[in-house]
Amino acid sequence: MTTDHPPGPDRWRVLTRLGGTVAGDALVAGAAALLVLGLGLAERGADDLPAMAAAAVAVAAPLLLRRRFPLAAAAACAAVVITAGAPNWPGRLVAMAAFGSAAYHRPRPIVLACSVGWLLVLTVAGVRPAGAAAGYTDLVLLGVAPVAAGYALRLHRDRADHAARLYREETRRVVAEEHARVAREVHDAVGHHLTLIRLQAGAVRHVIHSLPPVADRALATISAASATALAEVRAVLTTLPGHGTALSDLDDLVARATGGGRTVTLTRCGPARSVPPLVDHAGYRLAQEALTNSLRHSDATRVDLRLDHRPGAVVISVADNGSTGPGDAAEGAGLRGMRERARLLGGTLRIEPNHPTGWRVEARLPLWEGP
Repeated sequence: MTTDHPPGPDRWRVLTRLGGTVAGDALVAGAAALLVLGLGLAERGADDLPAMAAAAVAVAAPLLLRRRFPLAAAAACAAVVITAGAPNWPGRLVAMAAFGSAAYHRPRPIVLACSVGWLLVLTVAGVRPAGAAAGYTDLVLLGVAPVAAGYALRLHRDRADHAARLYREETRRVVAEEHARVAREVHDAVGHHLTLIRLQAGAVRHVIHSLPPVADRALATISAASATALAEVRAVLTTLPGHGTALSDLDDLVARATGGGRTVTLTRCGPARSVPPLVDHAGYRLAQEALTNSLRHSDATRVDLRLDHRPGAVVISVADNGSTGPGDAAEGAGLRGMRERARLLGGTLRIEPNHPTGWRVEARLPLWEGP
């Protein structure tokens, strides 16, 4: 038996996708024109319907360009309202909403200045309701309100995107850590026993020289099979997703982490050298964890990731410009895991205050694969 999904969420997803298209802009503009026309008919009646319809279409038409040219579209709506010169005309609502949209798409001071300025021009031109005594303070508030709303929506969207990116990074990190743990367990346990089997078989062949040919061939087969099995185990472990990431993937990591009011940069220093797979993967994970900690636990607006290829070692450092409070130095499971990862490869990890503010994490990994 099949169960139909509720239509509500599907319709909402369709509307969300439609909002970023030309058809969505046309739908918004048409709805705005109908709203202005309907409010105008309710207030003034249908004495001059053609002119009212033309004015409603004219004030709503610039909304078709609100995403590509948000400030120009808002200015065009305001120009139509000023040109119409009708006191208390509902078209002003469209212009105010257009400036809110401009603040959402282009959060710049000029949007606020234009939003306040066009209302002042409207007042100076004498376009106000009969007997109204609205002061300049009220006009400034009317100009600031849509811009503030648009900017608040912009901040909410950026924070939601940033939280989603952090969640994806955390999910990737947890999955990769689990893959790496399983790989280490298999390598240490199975690899150890296969190595012992190979060594013991070879030792028996060298100690006892008068073995029957059948026994000697059996021991040779055991030694060769254990060596082949050990090579295949290592090959399988290198194909796990946790081992797929490397220092060459840091550009994608930085691109995903940038946003939400923070800028993340990557600097590569020194001639690129061949890096052992374990060091290559561990270096990426150390950079990922340090970057995640900086984005999650810091108020930094800038994070600098530096990859330095030195003779005999790779040095990864992550520095931010956030606050340097005494409580920020407490180590959690993430930092302890970073120290353990660096120690297993014979490397070092330093965590210290950055200058003038923020924190700096530096990992030095020697260019050898370890046991």
